[in-house]
Amino acid sequence: MQKVKANVDFTEGRVFLKIIWFILPIVATNLLQMLYNAADMMVVSLSTEQNAVGAIGMTGSFIHLIVNVFIGFSVGANVVVAREIGAKNRERTQKAVHTSLIMAMVFGIAGMAIGLIITKPVLLYMGAQGSLLTLATTYTAIYFIGVPFLALTNYLISIFRAKGDAKTPLVVLACTGLLNVGMNFFFVLAVGLSVEGVAIATSLSNVASMAILLIKLRRDQDYTTFSWRQLRVDKEAFKDIVKNGLPAGVQGALFSLSNVLIQSSIVSVNNALSPVDRVYDPIVNGNAAAANIEGFVYTAMNAVYQGAITVSSQNIGAGKPQRIKRIMYGCFLIVTLIGVVLSGVAFILREPLLALYGVKSGGEGSLEALAMYAAITRFHYILLPYFLCGVMDVTSGILRGLGRSFTSMMISLVGACLFRIVWLWTAFASSPTLEVVFVSYPISWILTFAVAFIVIQVLLKKILKNAEKSV
Repeated sequence: MQKVKANVDFTEGRVFLKIIWFILPIVATNLLQMLYNAADMMVVSLSTEQNAVGAIGMTGSFIHLIVNVFIGFSVGANVVVAREIGAKNRERTQKAVHTSLIMAMVFGIAGMAIGLIITKPVLLYMGAQGSLLTLATTYTAIYFIGVPFLALTNYLISIFRAKGDAKTPLVVLACTGLLNVGMNFFFVLAVGLSVEGVAIATSLSNVASMAILLIKLRRDQDYTTFSWRQLRVDKEAFKDIVKNGLPAGVQGALFSLSNVLIQSSIVSVNNALSPVDRVYDPIVNGNAAAANIEGFVYTAMNAVYQGAITVSSQNIGAGKPQRIKRIMYGCFLIVTLIGVVLSGVAFILREPLLALYGVKSGGEGSLEALAMYAAITRFHYILLPYFLCGVMDVTSGILRGLGRSFTSMMISLVGACLFRIVWLWTAFASSPTLEVVFVSYPISWILTFAVAFIVIQVLLKKILKNAEKSV
């Protein structure tokens, strides 16, 4: 019999320090991924295309709208694999692993096809014009060609983290990320490409990440060992992954849908404040630069959300729901510290950081001044209170760990997505300014957290009561 490799067991002993040590590699992994994404925008700003940064920035919400539907199922894979590991069920863990990888391949191809078909119509709807539309369409089309490899990479990362191994994804993505940056410089500076160069580099690095992670999973001798012979769909595992992953995918897509509408509102402000004959879209570029910097804070906080899913899932699988509250409050503390510290540092260094994206101060009324205004306004309303988003995400992670992924989706749908859409149709319609757009974010975070927290308290009380009856 093969020796089972020891990974982090969150079902025994003190949990707080285990969570910290588990999420540190995830934080580092997420920050590296964000750094490489930022490198895309920084390098492309060196090209001859003035709207290159804005084009990449405005496509993010649309890309996530499509990708999150399919890659969101990787959350379901994380929950199911972690739960079966917590229950010490090797056979069911194997079935979940191989089923999830087939799902990744199928959903990745579907996401690619849909993205390629609807890219230009959606960008037109968002208000993209001229060079901004051309560049955004080119970047997005190339990006979607690499989505199947991105999907497999995300599912593989979820499997590694489900068994408590956050270091392998860190090492692999660090190496392939460096490859990505190197290819960015090659395609943009040596070959003379623009957005198409960084899109090609991103897709190739996803191919490399997928291949290395799959080889590593095949060599690991534990519950999750990959084997080509076992690559088949198990009906029960499939249903379980869909049950836990579909709401996460829909939630991610709905968040992205609201962000698409917000992005179109930002473009409308840009078109209203900028000259008609402009060659540079200042509001779009300033917003894109600020959003990319915020992404560093978000991805670091998101590591705590991912940790909350894995840790709570293992404990539910092991039949230890009494540990969930400690897990949740520990995650609240960690995510708040991360959010406050990183947001504060980014705000203090805002001007030199924005300069890396080509956003610099200019004379009053200039396009440069408009870009800086957009970036700083976004920082005030979103970056500074960003820890609220992290706290909200932790409650979502806990709900998923409790097996209530649909509940998490519905709370987020109403508290964040629906609220933001109604806000745009009412408040923004009455006063179409950036300030009105951006303030919708912190309000939605507070509303969503409050409802999710109350629901968790009710669910835990019920789960613990049922556990006492079964003793």
